[in-house]
Amino acid sequence: MAQDSCADHGAEAFFRDLRGAFERTQTDALMLLAWDSFDGNVAIQSEGQPSVACHKGCPSCCTLRVTALAPEVFMVAAYLRATAAALQAHGIDLVARLRALDAATRGLDEMERVALRQRCAFIVQGVCLIHRVRPLACRGHAALNKRACVEAAAGRADAVPFSGPHRMVRVLVQSALQAALRHRGLEWGAYELNHALVLALDDEDAHTQWRNGGDPLASAAVDREFRDAMAAGFDAVAR
Repeated sequence: MAQDSCADHGAEAFFRDLRGAFERTQTDALMLLAWDSFDGNVAIQSEGQPSVACHKGCPSCCTLRVTALAPEVFMVAAYLRATAAALQAHGIDLVARLRALDAATRGLDEMERVALRQRCAFIVQGVCLIHRVRPLACRGHAALNKRACVEAAAGRADAVPFSGPHRMVRVLVQSALQAALRHRGLEWGAYELNHALVLALDDEDAHTQWRNGGDPLASAAVDREFRDAMAAGFDAVAR
């Protein structure tokens, strides 16, 4: 798919094109296509815009509640399983950290999660150890002012200037992915990342259940009251 479709054809056409591409892509490769489309289109949409302040070693925003779609959850879960032994050799147990954070944050809404000011389980010495498989929610959250981000994380500021292109492209890519999953008869809603990951890690058959139309992550769902409206919006965008 052309990386510049968002810039050339407008948001609705981009959504339709990307949804079609997702519908034609094998399930296990969906996130690779999503990340590639996000990166390429953010680069195009950000031309001439202020540079983002985010950089390696700056986890100021990593106290926010993160939501993710099922393919993202299973991608991160697979990554955690694959890297567990190597990280444990260095004294880092990401799964144990995840379980502890899930126990502390399960059921909290966005405001409650921010107020807790407890850092993401995957941040170690200021570095995100799952950065290469981080969800679209993380990729699309890009601050323009480092100081404002730090102040907000400390509870001393209410507003942070964020990159509009990052947010816009994230919404379009995620919505197109959700529409394609729905078209395939798969669970397409959003889940709270920490609890969904615990569910995926505790049930080795969870990914297969989801690919067969089940919802093994159901107890981590966060958007059920919005799904009817979202589905109507997807249908309203003519193919």
